[in-house]
Amino acid sequence: MISEALRTVHNVAASIGANAVKQIEVGSTLPSVPVKEDAADKPAPLSFPTGKHLIVGVPGAFTGTCNGQIPGYISRFDAFKAKGIEQISVVAVNDVFVLKAWKQSLAPEGTPVRFIADDQGAFSAALGLLFDASPVLGGARSKRYVIVANGDKVETVAVEEVAGQLTVTEASKILALL
Repeated sequence: MISEALRTVHNVAASIGANAVKQIEVGSTLPSVPVKEDAADKPAPLSFPTGKHLIVGVPGAFTGTCNGQIPGYISRFDAFKAKGIEQISVVAVNDVFVLKAWKQSLAPEGTPVRFIADDQGAFSAALGLLFDASPVLGGARSKRYVIVANGDKVETVAVEEVAGQLTVTEASKILALL
């Protein structure tokens, strides 16, 4: 009972904290917040290439809409590269083990698309893109978004109005914007 109360307090605090941060805008600098990619004990700020890249934020690995969205970025990686995108990073508020398993399930033959664990939601919160998904996903999660950046400077921000829908962040729509 106490742990449930603490979890609720944490989720409310995370949601309030995220709402206190203004959503990232075009022209903003991407935050330098530790995330995890290869190991749970090796947090490091997300590295950004000097050229153009995409950050694709999703509410959770293995969720229905996310499982439908991310394969489009994997299968179109070469098309994105032809449009000048050097890197695609998928970011979810899950632990690194879940993200590794999700990457393996979506791309068993491998993919250059990076899967980044924002396990505490700190990166998503710093972007102003964290929301309380407690009723469905058990806690604070990332909104569904795509950021096009050049180095650490934001050039485009697309955010879904409803996290469970796929309208403005579908891979073919982002590709058409480039």
